[in-house]
Amino acid sequence: MGVCGEPPDFKLKPDDGTPQHAPDSAAAFTVTQARDLFFALDWHPSDHPPLPDIVAHGRKPDVMACGVCHRADGPGGPENAGIAGLPAQYIVQQMADFKSGARKTSVPQRIPPQLMIKTAKGITDAEIEQAAAYFSGLKPRAVIEVVETATVPKTRVAGWFLAALPGTETEPIDGRIIEIPADLERFEMRDARSHFIAYVPPGSVEKGRQLATPGGNGKSAPCTICHGPELNGVGPIPQPPQLSIEERFALDASANGSLECRTID
Repeated sequence: MGVCGEPPDFKLKPDDGTPQHAPDSAAAFTVTQARDLFFALDWHPSDHPPLPDIVAHGRKPDVMACGVCHRADGPGGPENAGIAGLPAQYIVQQMADFKSGARKTSVPQRIPPQLMIKTAKGITDAEIEQAAAYFSGLKPRAVIEVVETATVPKTRVAGWFLAALPGTETEPIDGRIIEIPADLERFEMRDARSHFIAYVPPGSVEKGRQLATPGGNGKSAPCTICHGPELNGVGPIPQPPQLSIEERFALDASANGSLECRTID
C-alpha cells in the first residue's frame, strides 16, 4: 500500500464523548479511549486469557501498550503485523533487534515503526518475556478475505491505512494489493474481531502458491526451506501468514513476479 504517514490535510474525527459499541460485546468505549496509546481496548475478554499489564497498559512514558496497535489478542491491522501465535523466541528476538538497530524499516518516516522502535528501547526484558508468553499462547485466526478482481473500490488514506470512499466508484487494480477494513468504524475502535478485505489482481493466489512451494521456476527459494514442508513454521521461524500482513507475504508475487519474505510494521 505504501502508506508512509498521514496526508497533510488528514483530520481526526472529533470525539463527542458518546460511548461506542461493537457487535457481540457488552463493553463500551469512547473514541478518546481508542486513541490512548496506554489503554488497549478489550471488546471481547472471553476470547483470550487475561491481558498482562504491559499488553493492556504499557508503561508511561515510553512503553506503549502492545494491545493498542496489535489489538488485545494480536491480530494486528493493515499498519502492522499480526503477532498472535508467533513463537515467543521470535518475538523476543525481534524486540532485541529493534532495540539494537539490527531491525530497521525502509520507510523510517512511518509512525508505526517509530513507535515500535521507541517501545523496544524502553521496555524491560521481563516485560518482553511477559508479552511474548501471552501472544505466543494465542491461536491466530483468519481476519482477511482475499478477493481476486480487476477493479477495486476507490480509496482514501485514513491515517496509516486505506479506507473505501463513500459510494460505489471503482478503479483498475493495476497490479496493486488494496487492503481495507470491512467495517471502518469497528476497525478504528480497535475491535480485535475486525475483518479486512484484500483485493488482489486475478491469478495472484495461484501465483503466490507456486512461488511459496516450488519456488517460482528458480526466481526465488521455496518458502518451505525455512518454514517447513507444510508451512507451519520451524522452531523460532513462524508460519508465513504471520510474518507480515497475512496475505501480502504470498501475494506480493502478483506485482513483483518474485517472493520476498518481509515484515511490515
